[in-house]
Amino acid sequence: MTRSDPAVPAPESSPNQHPNQFALLGQRRFAPFFWTQFAGAANDNLFKFAFTVMVTYQLQLGWMPPSLAGLVIGALFILPFLLFSATAGQFTDKFDKTKIIRIVKNTEIAIMALAAWGFFSANAVVLLGCVFLMGLHSTFFGPVKFAYLPQVLGPRELTGGTGMVEMGTFVAILLGQVAGGLLVALPQVGHASVAVACVLLALAGRGVAQAIPRAPATDPALVINWNPVSETWRNLKLANTNVVVFRSLLGISWMWFFGAVFLSQFPSFAKEVLHGNEQVASLLLVVFSVGIGVGSLLCEVLGRRQIEIGLVPLGAIGMSVFAIDLYFAARGLPAAPEMGVGAFMAQPAHWRVMVDLGLLSMFAGLYSVPMYALIQLRSQPTHRARIIAANNILNALFMIASSVLAGALLGAGFTIPQIFLFTGIANAVVAFYIFMLVPEYFLRFISWLLSNFIYRFRIRGDAHIPTEGAAVLVCNHVSFIDAVLLMAASPRPIRFLMDHRIFRVPVLGWLFRLAKAIPIAPQKDDPVAYARAFAEAAQVLRDGDLLAIFPEGAITQDGSVQVFRGGVMKILDDARAEGIAPPVVPMALINLWGSFFSRIELRGGKRVAMVQPFRRGFYSRVGLHVGAAIPAAEVQPELLRARVGDLLAS
Repeated sequence: MTRSDPAVPAPESSPNQHPNQFALLGQRRFAPFFWTQFAGAANDNLFKFAFTVMVTYQLQLGWMPPSLAGLVIGALFILPFLLFSATAGQFTDKFDKTKIIRIVKNTEIAIMALAAWGFFSANAVVLLGCVFLMGLHSTFFGPVKFAYLPQVLGPRELTGGTGMVEMGTFVAILLGQVAGGLLVALPQVGHASVAVACVLLALAGRGVAQAIPRAPATDPALVINWNPVSETWRNLKLANTNVVVFRSLLGISWMWFFGAVFLSQFPSFAKEVLHGNEQVASLLLVVFSVGIGVGSLLCEVLGRRQIEIGLVPLGAIGMSVFAIDLYFAARGLPAAPEMGVGAFMAQPAHWRVMVDLGLLSMFAGLYSVPMYALIQLRSQPTHRARIIAANNILNALFMIASSVLAGALLGAGFTIPQIFLFTGIANAVVAFYIFMLVPEYFLRFISWLLSNFIYRFRIRGDAHIPTEGAAVLVCNHVSFIDAVLLMAASPRPIRFLMDHRIFRVPVLGWLFRLAKAIPIAPQKDDPVAYARAFAEAAQVLRDGDLLAIFPEGAITQDGSVQVFRGGVMKILDDARAEGIAPPVVPMALINLWGSFFSRIELRGGKRVAMVQPFRRGFYSRVGLHVGAAIPAAEVQPELLRARVGDLLAS
């Protein structure tokens, strides 16, 4: 590379304190990549949608009925993901990602030149071949996209950056599909206009790719395995070594199954159910794409600029609710002559259809972005692209299954609204299954709800919570839901060492068992349980995870910080014996005393908890103040208590 093409700085040296995710568009490490991805997604969809509309409304091919055109084109596009993703992932880990991007964009220009000839001659066979080739182009770009971001963005930027890319992708899909639908419908010059637009977009994408800084290989010594079957199996096993990552891959693949059902049916849905023309089909795609973009951008705001996987269950609920309502909105529409956008929007019943589509897609954005960010953050850097390739393989399998199932349902006499209903119900079942397999999603959802809708929860100093490596978190103990609030504040899972008696509390005890909290009893009461608790705590630190403890040993009786017991020192002594010196991060929960989940003094001096739920009003303000980490060698109980007290008073 030349001096004009420097490597991107590592995430640790990148400025993380930008005001919001849009500021990334002013930084070279992100902006050229964003616009390259944007141009590629726009071109893919301009080409595919123009071809779909051409087959649906114009060519009348006997061997490809209009109702199946979207399914056939979609399946052909994703077939290369199934065949070549394993190879693409290896290339991305082995070589400089910027070089791969530029080679892929050069290839796009050649493919679009061939497609231009196909449009000029209205040759459907040539265009189907180009669909496959563009799928191959996207197969090699896919692993680069999600392996590049964590290489150049910090952990607290990853959700915002991923949200921006997802938003940009779906805005590009929107613009590409709208342009494709409008251009191909132009009298006399429609096919030529699409041909020229595809070539120009390919050239624009290659031009902006030249400004992407170098992104060096993460595993240059990798030996390429050219057998796609064995490499695919190896990638899936590699992903399965981290249960949360692998289940997230399945969750994302299900989202693509869900989305493919809707996207592939929009032209037929517009024509056969809504009685609209090509412009109405484009309008549905506008609404769907805007919804995805809005949902993707909301992830950083709702997640407080961290990877908030608690948004995933929220997204799944919304996807099912509005997919099911779309069936009821569309099933009773009367037959009518084919109408344009103006006539379509003049009918109030059609607004419900558009609202359902918009909200359905918005919740799909909330569902997908945190999972993509989680996979990027928790995958090993040297294997990240191959794990993303495994995700692309699963996505391809699920989307092919989606096409086959939708085609089978249509062949069995199902209407398109009935297919939407079936998909919405299936989504609810699959989401419930995934969240039971990976309780972390459900637990984060509960903590997100509690910290956003029961309390006004504000965090100060969250940058002190380590984003990697072992650490001990020490916090004052104010209420029965302290652990839930700490979950909401941390970008990583936390294992809690907790008094065994709290596990007897209804609902909360079940939640803490689900969170794999470690029960501890006093040594004099149960020496076996006491020893087992500290052995589990030592294992947490050996695994490089976060361990939280409430050193007071019990919930405060009066709101003040009680004497810290010696449990922290035993944890650190055990860690030292293992050759580990985890930092200790002091924390203080603010304004929680006296709320519903804490104790309160009633008449007669009796202190009880969880009574008079609105005694401090609804949606009361609470917070968490996080202090700088203390090296393990300097930790003493009184020093920790003083630090927590200072945070409480600050």
